[in-house]
Amino acid sequence: MEKITFLNPEFFWLFLLIPVVVVWLFLKRNHQSATLKISSVEGFKGSNTLLVRLKPFLGVLRLLALSSLIVAMARPRTVDISNKTKTTKGIDIVMAIDVSGSMLAKDLKPNRMEALKRVAADFVDQRPNDRIGLVVYASEAYTKTPVTSDKAIISEAIKSIKYDNVLQDGTGIGMGLATAVNRLKDSKAKSKVIILLTDGVNNAGFIEPETASDIAKQYGIKVYTIGIGTNGMAMFPYAVAPNGQFLFQMMKVEIDEQLMKSIARKTDGKYFRATSNDKLAEIYAAINKLETTEIQELKFYDYDEKFRPFVWFAGFLVLLEIGLRNTVYKSFI
Repeated sequence: MEKITFLNPEFFWLFLLIPVVVVWLFLKRNHQSATLKISSVEGFKGSNTLLVRLKPFLGVLRLLALSSLIVAMARPRTVDISNKTKTTKGIDIVMAIDVSGSMLAKDLKPNRMEALKRVAADFVDQRPNDRIGLVVYASEAYTKTPVTSDKAIISEAIKSIKYDNVLQDGTGIGMGLATAVNRLKDSKAKSKVIILLTDGVNNAGFIEPETASDIAKQYGIKVYTIGIGTNGMAMFPYAVAPNGQFLFQMMKVEIDEQLMKSIARKTDGKYFRATSNDKLAEIYAAINKLETTEIQELKFYDYDEKFRPFVWFAGFLVLLEIGLRNTVYKSFI
């Protein structure tokens, strides 16, 4: 009976009639056959055949038929539910991520870049109905993944983010923001969002951050800015050892928060400061709540009625009882 439901379960109350029928059949058991009064029954000894002993079970057939009809009236059925979602207000999101050498600082564990990758991957998983793109920047910027609804591609792109020599070291906030704007300017989505993350100050690139934010505002793109890094001092990489390993030393954390606040304010976004792993996760969770996608969910119910076998079974039992009473047991009536 797994996954079987009943449309009219109230008919199960009729099972209370079963004991009444049993009592009635018991009281009427002696009136089911014709009787004959004689002075002696010696001549009938040994005539209690199997056929005679089975006659009371005709009442059992009637009880089974009644029970089967009650179950049929309760309408057993199985249901297969399929969901179909329709996004009525889509959001296109581009994450612009700083991949300069300072992102290897160890104030977040194990470092800023790895902490960000984990949180960003979780953020993507929580946006199944939106399109997401990925831009990385240092002194220059490039599109790592264009805006797409294929979350597997985005997740793999985030996992592959690392510090390398593809981009010259430095922090070109304007370059990263402008490249992200370029990915969204022709978008037809109802809402366009950039999540711009950096851990330093703008010191590279030929596009000023203010200019890039003006362009974002012109295209109706909202920018959420995130400054990542603890307050005070942190272990920064400053050189590479002969064995290829980074050398670290304590250095002051410098983030141009005024610039990040200005970009967010100009584009109707919001500025956040991530000083720890937990705080970074909270920031992405907050952005996830701020940018909600309206979804219309349609449910389709496919019912498979199961009452017919019970009706056929009850009919068979009734016909069987009538047939036996009018054939095999006809002489007893």
